[in-house]
Amino acid sequence: MAIDADKIAQDAINAIAEKIKNLKTLNIIVAGKTGVGKSTLINSVFREKLAETGMGKPVTDHMRKITKKGVPLAIYDTRGFELGKEVQAEVKQEVIETISKGLATQDINKAIHCIWYCINTASNRVEPEEIEWLKELSKENQITQVPIIVVLTQSFSRKNAEAIRKTLLDENLDVIQIIPVLAEDYEIDGLGTAKSYGLDVLIRVMGEALPDELLDTLQNVQIAALAEKKRHAQAAVATATVAAAGEGAAPIPFSDCALLIPTQLGMIASITVIFGFDVNKSILTAFLSSTLGAGGATLLGKTIVTNLLKFIPGAGTIAGGAISAGTAGVITAALGEAYIGIMELVFKGEMSIDDLGTKAGKDAMATMFKSELKKKR
Repeated sequence: MAIDADKIAQDAINAIAEKIKNLKTLNIIVAGKTGVGKSTLINSVFREKLAETGMGKPVTDHMRKITKKGVPLAIYDTRGFELGKEVQAEVKQEVIETISKGLATQDINKAIHCIWYCINTASNRVEPEEIEWLKELSKENQITQVPIIVVLTQSFSRKNAEAIRKTLLDENLDVIQIIPVLAEDYEIDGLGTAKSYGLDVLIRVMGEALPDELLDTLQNVQIAALAEKKRHAQAAVATATVAAAGEGAAPIPFSDCALLIPTQLGMIASITVIFGFDVNKSILTAFLSSTLGAGGATLLGKTIVTNLLKFIPGAGTIAGGAISAGTAGVITAALGEAYIGIMELVFKGEMSIDDLGTKAGKDAMATMFKSELKKKR
């Protein structure tokens, strides 16, 4: 059975679009004094340089909402407040009111899901007023229970950051974590470069604190933790592998191998959404034809499966022209892992999305797929 790879690629694009459409919007309040580096933090954690898209839409006197079309994320950025009881009280009240309004809608897309309170480690101290502000916020947040994370920004000195972290821990604040970060590499005159760190921890903590419905969204919008993207993508591959093996529990005739395609397309769509790249039809056609196709014309047909079997341990000869559950699972797992491998290369900047449609890109994808099949030996 010959299947047009071009049509399969279009089906994959449709599946990706459907998954993106169904992503819930992640809403985060970011607070802290002026100059703590909130914009740098936001741009280092999330794709599309959100904090550089303008001032955002004012929602209160001290808060603006930053969004960008096509990104399922809203940052509620409180205006940096200097020491002063009146302004601090106003900001805190606006934060609580914003949380309450979101909850009242009973819509997950409008609720506030997390609060980041940023403290500049480079100042070498925490103002008592900030600790008091956090305590008061935590007290008023007891009913709504929005997770609060204290982010120690500009943590050039890990020693200083740890000292401030210990000071805050001793205050027994009602926060889920205190995380030192250096959002981007920082060149220190005559001493070299301080490498960025801590953002991956922030993403991991967020993943543990957020509702399950928002985990795909978090991975889609974050650019700070490759390991977390891979972990979620591999979970999607595992799910698809089990499903494919189930579909092959009764041996699948070659002519019915297309039964696996919806499962594999769903897997590829999930991985694409997790990595957050803009993958077009021609790129997916190149990937599918270079891995499972023959000359770009067919997918999962008899010739293709026969050629693949030599890479699959224990596949042996196929009685009655059918593939087994194990073989169906192995093909699906290898396809998923190869696609994750390609997405990883793009994430690291070692390959561009546009490179995937070139001969070199196709050869790299084919090599990666065959390598994943051999790993199953």
